[in-house]
Amino acid sequence: MSDLTPNPSPALRPFASEEPAVTVPVFRPPASPEDQTAFFPHAQGTPPAEPPVHIPHIGHALLFLAITGILLLIAQLLLLGLLHPPTLAGKAAGTSVSPKLLVGSEALSYLATLAVSWFIFPLLWKRPFAEGIHANLDAARRNALRLIPIGVVLSFAVQAMSSLSTLPKNIPLDDFFRTPSDVWLVTAFGTLLAPLFEEVLFRGFLLPAFAIAYDWLSLPRTPAAYEQWRTSNLLTRPSLVFSAVLTSICFAALHGQQTGYAWPVLILLFCVSLALCYVRIRLRSVMASTLIHVSYNATIFVVAFIATGGYRHLDKIGGH
Repeated sequence: MSDLTPNPSPALRPFASEEPAVTVPVFRPPASPEDQTAFFPHAQGTPPAEPPVHIPHIGHALLFLAITGILLLIAQLLLLGLLHPPTLAGKAAGTSVSPKLLVGSEALSYLATLAVSWFIFPLLWKRPFAEGIHANLDAARRNALRLIPIGVVLSFAVQAMSSLSTLPKNIPLDDFFRTPSDVWLVTAFGTLLAPLFEEVLFRGFLLPAFAIAYDWLSLPRTPAAYEQWRTSNLLTRPSLVFSAVLTSICFAALHGQQTGYAWPVLILLFCVSLALCYVRIRLRSVMASTLIHVSYNATIFVVAFIATGGYRHLDKIGGH
């Protein structure tokens, strides 16, 4: 992934190489341009007209998670309560819920969260939602022929290593592979909507939020440091490393229940997330990491489709 072509715009290059950074002896990040990473579009070059802002920060990430949780609860009450009332009344509700209803409620909450966020966060950021999370579709489009193979290779590598690991015979994810119709629904959800939402959450919100928090907590409590923080939104290399690791831990944990908390799989997912974080930082583009995520998931479903004869022989999938 080191040969990825970054955005040629000076504002999106990984290191501030054209102008020396402001030297403030007591302030971290270091004054050396090689030790600073311009994570935000206006971090270097000609100063922006408005003071730089640190977004999305932890508060924004928590708000996004709160919106997601509330809308997911509402979606589940609507779909599981209105369309499948016996499910909520029975004691064994967890075992009788239709996979279609579970996937449907999750998809509905994801779409609603993205729609609500599209209108709410621009009011807080004073800029469009896509710009605030650094969607940067242009970078993804320019590098598509390199990003898609990365996702395919990662997917084959993870599947190969998973096949060599000892995994539980039955995992919760198997419940979504009982009937062809369920699998087709999961395929559409897992290839299109889930990667987009997860990248917005993890690489759009949590990755910058953790890095901003790290730099703020490590900031020397001096007037010079405060002034540097107020006038610059540069993020240090240590903050990005810390954030990538913490984001990847959260990413693996999110998928823990689906995989029965199988450690080999969680470690592999952690490594996949690190790769996604690297591409997102390198290209300053959430859509770039989303493209890799989409091709990664699509490869899994293509392999399953071929192995089961077009989803007609689901017994060939492990766990059945």
